[in-house]
Amino acid sequence: MPINKNAYIRYQTLDRCFSNFGRKFFAQDLLEEVNRSLFEFNGVTDGIGRTQLFKDLKFMESEEGFSVPLERLKDGRKVFYRYENRDFSIKNNPLSHSEMSNFKTAIEVLSRFKGLPQFEWISEVLPVLNDKMGLVNDSKQVILFDSNIDYSGYIHIESIFQAIANKRVLQIEYRDFKNPESYQITLHPYILRQYNNRWFLLGLNEDLDNYQWIMALDRILKIKELDRIYVDYDYDWEDDYFYDIIGVSRYGEPKIIEIKLEFSERTAPYIKTKPLHPSQSKMKALENGNMLTKIKVIPNYELERLLLSYGEDVKVLSPKFFKEKIESRIKASLRRYKE
Repeated sequence: MPINKNAYIRYQTLDRCFSNFGRKFFAQDLLEEVNRSLFEFNGVTDGIGRTQLFKDLKFMESEEGFSVPLERLKDGRKVFYRYENRDFSIKNNPLSHSEMSNFKTAIEVLSRFKGLPQFEWISEVLPVLNDKMGLVNDSKQVILFDSNIDYSGYIHIESIFQAIANKRVLQIEYRDFKNPESYQITLHPYILRQYNNRWFLLGLNEDLDNYQWIMALDRILKIKELDRIYVDYDYDWEDDYFYDIIGVSRYGEPKIIEIKLEFSERTAPYIKTKPLHPSQSKMKALENGNMLTKIKVIPNYELERLLLSYGEDVKVLSPKFFKEKIESRIKASLRRYKE
C-alpha cells in the first residue's frame, strides 16, 4: 500500500499520540490531532472522518503497515489508544518486507527512465539507493514496461514537473495537428497525465480563462518560465476529472451516461478481467454466449476509439445517440475500403 503525503502526516501524528502516556487519546481526540496536523502541514481543511481513522489504525497494526503493538483500554464506556510498549515508535521501526519490496519495485520503475533526456540524474541516484538499501540489481531483467522510447514529449516532463511543484507560470509554444502554424499559450500547469503511451499537461489557459486546458507534450515546441503570479486550482483531478472518463478529454458540458455493451463470447473474458472502466458492472451471460455489461462514463473521442478497437467483438446497445455515432464511424471506415 503506497503512502502518500497526507497518509504520512496522519501516521506520524497517530504515532505521536500513541507514544504519549501522559494523556488518554480517545477516537475523537485522535481525529482532532490528525486533522490539526493535516491543516498545519498541508493546508487540508476538510480533514478525515472516523471511517478513515479506523482504516489508518488497521493499516498501522498490519504487517503491510508498521506492525504497531496498539492497546485499546477502557475508560468507562469509552476506549482510548496507546502503545503496549512505551519505547515503541514507527520512527524506530525498520522497513517491513512489504515496504522493502515496494521500494525495490520503485527502483526498477525508475530505472526504465535511464538514458532519456532530462533524466540523466537517475543513473547517479540508482547505484546509491541500491547500495544504501542493500538492493542489488540482478543482471537478468524481470519486468518490462510498455513504453515508447522515441516519444518526443519526454524532453518536457522534467521541466513541467518542476513548474507544477514550484507553482511557476509557463509560456508554451504549441503546434496542434489541426494548425500548421505554432502559437503561444500562457499556462498555469496543474497536472501531468499519461494515456496510451502519450503524456498530457492540464492547466489554466490564462488567455481563454480555461482551467482544464489540455496539451499533448509531443506537440510542445518550447517552454519558458514567466515571472508572474501563479493561479492555483483546488481540484481533485483523479476523482473529479479523470474518474468519469477514459483518456484525458472532456468536451462542452460533460454528462455521465450509462452505456450498455455486448461483447462476443471470445472477448468477454478479457473485458471481465480487465474492465474498460471502474464503473463497469458485473457481466451477464446471454443465451447466444455473448456477455452484457454497462459502464457509466462521459463519452469522448478516446472512448470511441477504444470501442472501435474491438471491431466485431463489441456492439453498443444503448443509448441510441451513442450507438448511432459508433455505427456511423464503422460505416465511414467501410467506405474507405471501397474507395
